Amino acid sequence: MADDLRALEVRYFAAAADAAGCVKEVLEVPESATVADVTRVLSARHGAGMDRVLKVAAYLVGDDLTRDESYPVGARIDVLPPFAGG
Repeated sequence: MADDLRALEVRYFAAAADAAGCVKEVLEVPESATVADVTRVLSARHGAGMDRVLKVAAYLVGDDLTRDESYPVGARIDVLPPFAGG
């Protein structure tokens, strides 16, 4: 049986926002979606520019910062490319 779909808020920062052309959007993803599932959708949706960002990005899922592609996503994920400065 296929997973039920749910809404996932994706927020973009810096180069990720430039690649997406927006600062946030809502996607429909399976209940069991992982970071890898989300990045596949984002790459297909936004193209090569987003793909380059995703290869170096970290992801904030709830209070957890991760690069683990098997990490399950909740109701929101933030795409955080490397930031210059500090």
